[in-house]
Amino acid sequence: AQVLLESGGGSVQAGGSLRLSCSVSGYTYCVGWFRQAPGKEREGVARIFTNSGNTYYADSVKGRFTISRDNAKNTVSLQMNNLKPEDTAMYYCAAARGACTWDSFRVWGRGTQVTVSS
Repeated sequence: AQVLLESGGGSVQAGGSLRLSCSVSGYTYCVGWFRQAPGKEREGVARIFTNSGNTYYADSVKGRFTISRDNAKNTVSLQMNNLKPEDTAMYYCAAARGACTWDSFRVWGRGTQVTVSS
């Protein structure tokens, strides 16, 4: 079974930066980052086609977050800059095979916590 493992979460002040990493076992067509804050629904943050490198972002993070992949290391990273308190959430990495839409993801990591203080 495919396994995803997130790392890099932590606590920062508003305006700071964090870099999340997702280690993916085996090939996957698309990798995404999602987040879920307490009392809120899970939302897609960014996704990337692992072959082409094409990326998609939620409007709330455009210009601040960057998703990238290193296929040689089977890792996908999420660079988060200019963090805001509303970015506070549990962040999850997920993998998709046949398509790359927000609804395509079937394999999930356990998550890493990001906390942004004002």
